[in-house]
Amino acid sequence: MIGIIRYGAGNIFSLTAALERLGIAYGMVNTEADFEQFDRYIIPGVGHAGAAMNKLEQTGLVPKIKSLNKPTLGICVGMQLLTSHSEEGDANLLNLFPIKTLKFTSDGSFKVPHTGWNQVFPEKENPLFENIPAGSHFYFVHSYFIEYDQLYTLSSTSYINKFSASIWHGNFYGVQFHPEKSGTYGETLLKNFSKI
Repeated sequence: MIGIIRYGAGNIFSLTAALERLGIAYGMVNTEADFEQFDRYIIPGVGHAGAAMNKLEQTGLVPKIKSLNKPTLGICVGMQLLTSHSEEGDANLLNLFPIKTLKFTSDGSFKVPHTGWNQVFPEKENPLFENIPAGSHFYFVHSYFIEYDQLYTLSSTSYINKFSASIWHGNFYGVQFHPEKSGTYGETLLKNFSKI
């Protein structure tokens, strides 16, 4: 069963609706004791990374999250929280991945935020992308991106520059796109995560 970590910075309705459509059992993690009820976790997130980190710190759950050894997936800002630092709010984050979250810089030929469908190309074999062909489209909404680092990049995409569409290190995963808004392949990814 998936525990969704609630800290006041995630729009969880579309995520819970997707899990319900897929028949994947889930519940909410509000306190440290709640972690014991679940065998994997999702950190959702929308909006400002610095503000999201402040909210997460206010819950008192940060030490527990950093010590998790079960599969854990950050989505969008939830993925950015796994990195060491974000230019958004000049914020220090969870530092589970020693890479940075950077702001898109555009000369005006590309719109920021990056909003819409982009092709994603897996760079490593991993069960998270099982039955998802290379070049499948996923839905993105973001103004900041995870710097590309071959060691941690699970899949990549390009908009203005190449960046990590998803990252992986041990039991921690992150996706910059919104699988819950990405149609069939997004649902496949959520199903895959529920079985990792």
